[in-house]
Formats: sequence, C-alpha cells, structure tokens
Amino acid sequence: MLMKGVTLRGLEVFEALARTGSVAQASELTGLSQPAVSQQLKNLEQALGSDLVDHGRRPMLLTPAGRAFLPRAETVLSELRLAQSELTVMDLTHLSTLSMGLIDDFDNDLTPRLAVLLADSLTKCRFKLITAPSHEITEAMKARRLHIAVAATSGEMHEGVVEYPLVRDPFMIVAPRGTLTEGGDTMAVLRTMPLLRYAREQLISRQIETQLARHKLEFEERFEIGSHLALIAMVARRVGWAVTTPLGYMRAARFHDEIDAFPLPFAAFARTISLFAGSDWADRVPRDVAQTMRRLVQSQMIDPAVARLPWLSGQMRVIDDQ
Repeated sequence: MLMKGVTLRGLEVFEALARTGSVAQASELTGLSQPAVSQQLKNLEQALGSDLVDHGRRPMLLTPAGRAFLPRAETVLSELRLAQSELTVMDLTHLSTLSMGLIDDFDNDLTPRLAVLLADSLTKCRFKLITAPSHEITEAMKARRLHIAVAATSGEMHEGVVEYPLVRDPFMIVAPRGTLTEGGDTMAVLRTMPLLRYAREQLISRQIETQLARHKLEFEERFEIGSHLALIAMVARRVGWAVTTPLGYMRAARFHDEIDAFPLPFAAFARTISLFAGSDWADRVPRDVAQTMRRLVQSQMIDPAVARLPWLSGQMRVIDDQ
C-alpha cells in the first residue's frame, strides 16, 4: 500500500516539474491549475518526509533526494501507462485478414509491443506486418497492398485514404559530443563540419531540404546516407552533423554518449506521424488502432525522449483524436 499522500497525480506533477522546473509549465502538462500543482507537490513531499525540489530557485531544481526519487517515479508512471495501453487495446477478433505497415523509427521499442498486442487480438486473422521508411510505406498504402499504415505524412491527400494524426515529431540537430555549446555561434560551428544528409528518396530528406532551402541555408553536398543508424554512427565518429528528429535520436540509443542534441538554430518545424487506413474500412478499427498507438508512443517514445532532453517537453507530443 502506498503511504498516505503518495498519489499517482502527485507523481505526475513531480515528473512534470522535474522536466520543466516551472509550476506554470507543469500546469500545462498535467491539466491542473497552478495552485493544484503546488498542493500536489507539497502533499508528496510531506508524505515522503523530504523536499524534492529547491523551492527557492527559478527555474526549480531537484534536490539530491529529488534526483534519487525521479527515476523511481518515472519507472512507476511508465509501467502504469504501458499497462493502460495494453488493457485498452482494440478488439480485432472479427477480422479475417490484416496487412499493416509501420515506419521503421518504431522498430526498437514500439513495434515489438504492438505486434504482441495485435497477435493477442487477431485470433482468427491472417496477419502481415512490415516495417520500412515512410516513403515505402506510403507507396504500399497507395497501391492498396496495406490495410493500415503508420508513416510520416507528406501533407498530400490521397483518394480513398483516411488519415489519423498520431504524434508531432520536431526536427532537431545532432552533433559530435562537445562540438556545440549553449550560447555559442551554432551556425558558425556547423559550417566547419559536413552536413550528413538522409538519402534523397526518403521523405525525411525531402522535408529537411525544403526547410533548408526556405531559410536559404546551403551546405556542401558530400554525404547522403540511406541508413538512419549509419548516419548517426557517422555523427558519433565526428564525421559531421545531421538534422533528425527525436524518434530518430531515440532509435540510436547506443550512440547517445558520443553525440549531443540541440533545438534547430533556425525556425522550428516538425513532421507528423499518422495512421492511414482505407476509407472502405470500418471506422472503429483504425480509430482503435490509432488510440492504442498514441498510448504506446507516449509511454515508449515520448516519455523517455523528454526525460533525456527536457527541452522537448511540449514540442514532441501525441496528437489527440478530435
């Protein structure tokens, strides 16, 4: 039994404050009023018998006790969110066949869990699941080789296809560890290193190049890499820098100790990851799958990314179904 005063809402408030250092921002993240945020934190600290944040600092900083408690709180909340997604998974027992394609950014964490959940529900179904880059998933969807697809959207409307937005994935830069510093002249430093580009045929490459051209930013064209992990590995080996997204960054966890991630040094932009389904499908099936995907993305991708890069809070987020 939890000791009196330790509540799930209190843990959520503490997690939000640890990420942002601000009662106002924690209020936005949790949907509580600012006084309610303060009261929840006070109740939690009283229950634990220790101050978790330094109330005299702005932004708020964690105390040693708070730093020790945070990983435990994050683990509890992550497991509860995952359990919620598994308990509320869709009922697909009525389907006889399902072909699904998923963007390969989800390969490490989300796809394995989703595959297990679908297998449990698709008891009488012939099921096919593929993973590939967005442009290949989109082409397969347009050719009607897939019933449901999850990929980055290009913004184009496709006849006979309904889109369900899932997550906002902002672009950012990754550079070799220690080459960039906060407050320094980021663009001047970046111009001393090659820009490592994604392969031109990939949708993410076209999105990045469009924004660079919009801001009249030109960089020497030397490297064009089709493999995301190979591109990040080259950043880690100090060959150059790259523009990517948090989903891509989290997929390359093995290289995190050798790279740094920063917000874009020019106008921010983001891509949208959406679920696409044929318009001839029953509305309930894609909506149920989309809602399960949102829960999994939150617990398996967004929460770990924001914990590692707090400045992503509010930028990388689930897009709720309207």
